[in-house]
This record gives sequence, C-alpha cells and structure tokens, in this order.
Amino acid sequence: MFFRNIHIRIKIILVVLVLLFILIIGKVFYIQVIQYEKLNEYANGLWSRNLPIEANRGVIYDRNNVIVAGNVTTTSLVLIPNQIINKQLTAQKLSEVLNITYDEMAKHVNKKTSIERVHPEGRRLSYDVADRIYDLKLPGVYLVKEAKRYYPYDTYMSHTLGFVGIDNQGLSGLELMYDNYLTGSSGAIKYFSDAKGNRLQLSEIYQKPQDGVNITLTINHNIQLSLERELNNAMAKYNPDQAIGIVMNPKTGEILAMSSRPNFSPSNYKDYTVEEINRNLPIWATYEPGSTFKIITLAASLEEKIVDLQNDTFHDSGSIRVENAKLHCWKHGGHGAQTYLQVVENSCNPGFVNLGLKLGKETLFNYIDKFGFGKKTGIDLNGEGSGIIFKLDRVGPVELATTAFGQGVSVTPIQQITAVSAIINGGILYKPYIVKSLNEPETNTVIKENKPSIIRKVISEETSEKVRYALESVVANGTGRPAYISSYRVGGKTGTAQKVKDGKYMVGNYIVSFIGFLPADDPEVIVYVAVDNAKGVTQYGGTIAAPIVRSVLLDSIDILGIEKRDDGLPKNYNYLDRRYAEVPNVIGLDASEAVKLLKSFKVEFSGSGNKVTYQSPAANTQIYEGETIRLLLNE
Repeated sequence: MFFRNIHIRIKIILVVLVLLFILIIGKVFYIQVIQYEKLNEYANGLWSRNLPIEANRGVIYDRNNVIVAGNVTTTSLVLIPNQIINKQLTAQKLSEVLNITYDEMAKHVNKKTSIERVHPEGRRLSYDVADRIYDLKLPGVYLVKEAKRYYPYDTYMSHTLGFVGIDNQGLSGLELMYDNYLTGSSGAIKYFSDAKGNRLQLSEIYQKPQDGVNITLTINHNIQLSLERELNNAMAKYNPDQAIGIVMNPKTGEILAMSSRPNFSPSNYKDYTVEEINRNLPIWATYEPGSTFKIITLAASLEEKIVDLQNDTFHDSGSIRVENAKLHCWKHGGHGAQTYLQVVENSCNPGFVNLGLKLGKETLFNYIDKFGFGKKTGIDLNGEGSGIIFKLDRVGPVELATTAFGQGVSVTPIQQITAVSAIINGGILYKPYIVKSLNEPETNTVIKENKPSIIRKVISEETSEKVRYALESVVANGTGRPAYISSYRVGGKTGTAQKVKDGKYMVGNYIVSFIGFLPADDPEVIVYVAVDNAKGVTQYGGTIAAPIVRSVLLDSIDILGIEKRDDGLPKNYNYLDRRYAEVPNVIGLDASEAVKLLKSFKVEFSGSGNKVTYQSPAANTQIYEGETIRLLLNE
C-alpha cells in the first residue's frame, strides 16, 4: 500500500514536471518567435538613439509652377550630453561660436537627457557658423539637417501666404490653413549606444523623412507681380493709409492676384505688429463701397425690368429729397436731363436713389442677399469678414435710398468683386477660391483638385449683357474714362465713399475704388482696387483707382493673350483727357515723309542718312499723343 502511494505521487510529480517543461518551451517559443519583433523593438529602444532629420515643408506654387513659398536647407545643433568628454571645453567653444554666454551653453551641455536640441541659439545656423562647429570635432556634438521656409519674393502676397514659426509650423494665411497638409513627417539617423550613452560600433539606420504635400494656387505669378508693383506705386505717390487689390477670373471664381498695403516680410514677421501680419485686408476689411455698389442696384433694376437704359430719363437737379433727408449728387447743380444710361455713366446718386425707391426694400435687399453680401463668401482663406447689411425691419425710405448708391452698408473687397463677377459673367455667382490643387511631393502629381463651385444663378444672361454694355459706356463716356484702353473693350465702375468714425462721416477722408474688367462683352479678367485716404490729391475713384486698374489690365492683356478688338465703344474725350494714337509704320520712308505721318508725336533721329531703318515704339503700338518716337536713319 505504501509503495503504491509513492508510485502515484511520482507519476503526479512527473506529469507536473512535464507540463511545466511544456509551458517553458511554449513560453520560449512565444518569446523567440511570436513576440520577437515587439521585444526586439523594446530592446532597441533602450540602446538606440535618433538624430532627427526634419522633413521639407510642402512647396507652394502659382498656377504655372512658379515657386512662391519654398525651402532652403539649413543645419541645427544637437548635443548628446553623455558622449561629451570635456563639458567645460565644449560649452566654452560652442558659446564662442554661437555668441552666447558660457553659462547659457553650459545648461545645454550638462542637461540630463539623451538628446538636447540647442534652441533657439543653435537653430537654422548659417553655413559659416555650421562650418566652424564642424571644424571643432567635439565628441557628442552633432549638426543635423533642417529645412527653413523661404519666400523668394519677400513681401509678395504676404498676408495670403502667411508665415511659419521657427519649428516650421504655419502661423497665418495659407501656411496656417493648410498646415496639416504642408507639414511632413520627420526622419532620423538611428545610432546605438550603451546605458551610459557611449556610442556602439553598430551600423546606423537611416529613416527617410516624408516631405509635406505641395500646393498649387490659382494665382498667376505675373499678374500678381503687376498688382504688387501698382500698389507699391500708389503708396509712393499718394501715401494712403491702406491700399487693396484683387484680380479674379469672373467665369470661375479663381483668384489670379491678391495683395494689400501695408504688407510685411514673412521671413521677418517678428518685426511687425499682430495687426500688421494678421489682417488680410482683401477678405477682412469692411467699409462702405460707394458707387461700385451701384452695379448691384443697376442689375436688380434691369432684372426686374423697371428701367429702360436707352429710353427712360431722369432729371438731376443736384439733389433728391427722401422723407426729411436731402441726398446730394457729387456734381454741384446736378447733371440735368439724362437717360438712365447717362445716370450710370455719370454715377448720379439721385438717379440711383430713384431706382432704389422703385425697386422697394424687399426686392433690392433680396438681390443684395442673393449676391452674397452680409455673409462670408467661403473663400479658402482664414480671417474673412462678413460685412454689415441693414436688417430689413430697420430699413426705412432713407436707408433704402442710401443703400441704392452704396452708402450705409459695409462690404468686403472679396464680396464686391465676387458679386460683380456674377453680374458680368452671365449671372452666375461662384465661390471664390485660391487653392487649385494639392500635389504629391515626389512627383507633384495632383492628389486633390478644386473645381469652380456655383453658388446660385442670380440674374439672366440678358440682364448681364445690358450691365456689361452700361459699364463699358462708363469707361468710354463717363467717370471711368481713365481706365480706357484703346483697341480693347473695357468695362468698369468708380467708387468714392466717405469713411465713418465714431458714427460720423469724416471730412476729406475717402476710400476711392474702381472695379474694371475686359473684354467687356466676354470678360476674362476683373480687377478691383481700393485706396484709403490718398494724400495730396483730389480723392475720386476715377482719378486715383481707375489708372491703377488700367495698368493691371494692360499687363493682363499680354499675360493672358487677350486679342485686340475694333468693335468697342470709342472714348468720349474731354479737355482733360490725354488722347491715344496708333503709331504708323514709317520704316523705309524718307525722314521728311516720316515726320509728316508722325505729326501727333515728338520725333527724335539718330544715325546718318535719310531713310528710316528702325523705329521705336513699333508700328501699330498705342501710345499717348505727344510722346516721343525714335527713328534710326541710314543711307
């Protein structure tokens, strides 16, 4: 019996031992085979270190692949404190190169951490400083690649592009709005060290960084340069408080150029105030539009068929009374008897008051709403304003009358150009946009593309055609004559609005504007410019803003390849206007014959002989009468 019990116990112990052995084998198999990669990763993490390699931020291009925001490669200083042999010497040498105090550098050198990034003194180092650090050959001191944002045209489109911080994070503009796309994933050089931080003689592992997504804009670089130049000229000539410009394709809502003054340098954003760098005026600024808003009243009146521009007339005595308010025309004494086409040409306030009263507040404000005023356009930029429109229950006859000619309401420049684009493109309101596509960083192939987005149809093609004709007549015969371009059909409208401060209109302080487009019968480009408080000049939209728009349109003609036309309205010159004339071809003629043909111009000769072999400007060029033609003479 006793031996029998022992035998049973031995069997039980043997079974237990076998089971334990099987469990041990199973555990070893589980660790060595199933969990190998996970545990190996944990082990590597204990004795591996990463030297970070920063990814390039996505590049921003214009529509023709011109880089407007790129990257330059720089180096930054990284320390591995455990590998530094002589910490006192290292701190001293580095402090001398970086031009900081010894104590400040010693804090980095003696820090209890596996890797110490010297920030900010060791970030984005110049090539000279990086070379000097490299030449020191100090143990535990490393230089790693970093990408620095580079804006090749400096202040160009600064508020729209925005800027980045020292860690390449977007802080404003497109850089902020698309930061998640533009920011890439950092890589590293992985090396191995023991518990004390001493580097082991094992092969390094290179983890490639993933660059950020590229962005292609709707911006046309050459048109943008034109707008920037003209705003700079306006600032130098008139010293205004602000200047704003937008160029758009009215058939799609694509922004071709956008800028404002004052602007800033994104690479030196710390030199500017928060207000200077954050206010993108073309989409943020709100102000009374003045007479450019009359285009809305005109379109609504034509769509509702309450006026015939050619046959209906209005007598302007210089003012019109609405309830207890007397609303004046800009021309003292008024324009007298006019057709409504002349009311538009002359930008006659009383005539537009009359149209507004005929429309009634419900109808006029319904069109104002349908054209997008009083709410954001939805442009793909941050910081957009909404403007201020009267609530319908607060609109009386006087408010209706002033709204009809652009006073008492507040709009943004982007609302204004978007609404007028709808009026001249056949009646379709498009959502404005500036990002054309997101592109894969390696091949720049399109990942996501933005397309024109229709919001609604507001007016008919018939009404749009009538408005286009009226606005072409404004440029040929009315207040917009300074924007006239010979051999091209230009339409447009002036605006002159008093500014409000503390609830009162300021004296002698205006925002003058002009909105112009071409070709007038089938617009391909529209330009809006507003100049705030121009100094040393009579403040009218026609005299200040219209010539700026004309210059941008002239450049756009060549850039977009818009052809000459001979079917437009001829300009009605007055005694103040400079006349354009076409330069005849005089090559091959005798000098005396050439002078007769060039009687409208000054002529300068060079060379010897009597035959004209070269002329400048070339034949068929449109220039002002009285300008100089240079002729080269030979036998």
